[in-house]
Amino acid sequence: MTTPVFDDEIAGKAFDARLMRRMLRFLTPYRALFGVCVALTIVLAGLELAIPYFSKTAIDRDMALPYAIVTLDAPPSSGNPLSLGEGRYLIRPAIVPEALRAEWERAGALGSERYAFESEDDRAASSVVARNPEAFTRVPGGAIATRKSLTSLPPRDLETLRGGALAGIARLALLYAFALLVRFAFAVLQVYLLEYTGQRVMYDMRREIFRHVLRLPLSFFDRTPVGRLVTRATNDVAAINELFTSMLVNLFRDAFLVVGIVIVIVQLEWRLALIVLALFPLIVLAAWQFRNRARSAYREVRKQLARLNAYLQESISGMRIIQVFVQEAQANRSFLGINTAKFDADMRQIMTFAVFRPLMSFLSSFAIALVLWYSGPSVIRGGLSLGALTAFIQYVRMLFEPVLNLSEGYNVLQAAMASSERIFRLLDESEEDRGGSERVEEFRGRIEFRNVWFAYSEGDWILKDVSFTADPGKRVAIVGPTGAGKTTIIRILLRMYPIQKGEVLIDGRPIESYDLAALRSQMAVVLQDVFLFAGDVMDNIRLRSDIPEEKAIEAARFVSADFVEALPDGYATEVKERGATLSVGERQLLSFARAVAFDPRILVLDEATASIDSHTEHVIQSSLRKIMEGRTSIVIAHRLSTIRESDKILVLHHGTVVEEGTHEELVAAGGLYAALYELQFADLGSGSAASGG
Repeated sequence: MTTPVFDDEIAGKAFDARLMRRMLRFLTPYRALFGVCVALTIVLAGLELAIPYFSKTAIDRDMALPYAIVTLDAPPSSGNPLSLGEGRYLIRPAIVPEALRAEWERAGALGSERYAFESEDDRAASSVVARNPEAFTRVPGGAIATRKSLTSLPPRDLETLRGGALAGIARLALLYAFALLVRFAFAVLQVYLLEYTGQRVMYDMRREIFRHVLRLPLSFFDRTPVGRLVTRATNDVAAINELFTSMLVNLFRDAFLVVGIVIVIVQLEWRLALIVLALFPLIVLAAWQFRNRARSAYREVRKQLARLNAYLQESISGMRIIQVFVQEAQANRSFLGINTAKFDADMRQIMTFAVFRPLMSFLSSFAIALVLWYSGPSVIRGGLSLGALTAFIQYVRMLFEPVLNLSEGYNVLQAAMASSERIFRLLDESEEDRGGSERVEEFRGRIEFRNVWFAYSEGDWILKDVSFTADPGKRVAIVGPTGAGKTTIIRILLRMYPIQKGEVLIDGRPIESYDLAALRSQMAVVLQDVFLFAGDVMDNIRLRSDIPEEKAIEAARFVSADFVEALPDGYATEVKERGATLSVGERQLLSFARAVAFDPRILVLDEATASIDSHTEHVIQSSLRKIMEGRTSIVIAHRLSTIRESDKILVLHHGTVVEEGTHEELVAAGGLYAALYELQFADLGSGSAASGG
């Protein structure tokens, strides 16, 4: 047993501006909401940029001791110098220009120790100094102490000296908590609005897809697998939703973060920023390699998934054949090969991500290591504050996250592009011609085919110059060998396919002049393969229309579908998938009841009794006579017993009407119909044939 491959992926461009514009059309009605989401995203990104500054401020302003000693030949021009004698000055390095501070560092003039300075004008500080003289060094105008000395002070004295710093830390902590609370509130609002927008887009897209599918010609469904159409309205729509709700908004966030982080770190320490940015070519190269490998791995996964789904669907649908012919082992071997290929594809994709994520983490850690290596001595010498270094490290970590998101978002973009191309290819399918505007309250039911030629594919004529009439209220039967074109006549009558030559008229007007819905509303079709929908028996008779229940019950009784009332819940009994709990004959009787309930002027029976046993057929023959009474009926049947009473019988052979007449006339003519009749009833007497045996 061969394995069909249904590769539904489209290996087009990863980004197509034309497709993106068409996708954005679905977002247009919600552009205000989407704009709010983008604004909230930028606000959230701004809060993320601000949070490391809280740490920097707390460390530099309130945790670190602000003073240092510089040894110079002349008083410094900045830093609020306080002379300590012998060319030594107490300064605040934080307010010294960067170039001057760097010059002091190179000259070794700036000491690495940091001090707290307590002015003698501060009475509380003076009392602490007086109580702890061993911890302080007297200088002009006050006293200084190192961090180590301060740790030896009693807690109450330390709180007295550092009370302002503690209050500053408390204020910053409250501000930090407030920022986190605001970020939480904005994040909840942004996620809700974004998901709401995405759900509305999916709702509109599914609605348009289904509306379009309902208007497609039936010829489209002849060549398109059902599963593929289901995928369009489910998986493909979800892929586009993921693009809208994650990648597009995150694109604004990540771009804003990258630009903001670069600006901030350059302002903090431009030399460190250059070191970090020097790694960017390596990051871009890694992201580019990941992009290529991820794209290839993604396509292979989708291809193998399509194979796996197709094989599972085929095998489960054909399980009866597999088991009857004892092909379980062969089916299992085939599945093993497909499953192994899917496993290998998944592992290749997993390996791609398994390498990329740790690589980005390594590069991020390596960048931080470079920052520490380069800036550590500068922090010790006072050239760079500890708070600035802490914030810088946080920004470096933040810088790699958008790069990772953008790289991994490539798969989301590719999936959305492939899905959108498939969806728009479906939406670009030409809808069924709805015909003219002619509406008639009720047909008389006269059908006429005038020199009709038809071919499904050019040049391969199925019907050749077919002409016949069916008068109102009359029963016309069509017989002939398989492939003669019998069912094609029905499809043309229902305007499922346009004809190439000739005319088809109802009540003297071409069927193209009628509104399609009005035309089909006055016809009912009963097929050999009855389709029952999920729901109860009543829904399957009324097809969820506004037909009164009483009329539906009357229709079921009219066709002798008495079995319904014997069901556990009667007409409320649930019908399982495709009517699996009902017999073939019972399903066929429901289809007859459905046709009667809609009360058509034209009734079409296409092998409607072919699947019914002889006993059930005998039971419904009288019902069929009543159904057809007063209606123009077109009957296609292999069982000639069901058409003996027809007003006219057409015999088709190779798409041409070769005989026409009543049963008796055609039997007497000794042509093709007589031969078919003889073959079917060769072993039966004429009496049995006449009784429908």
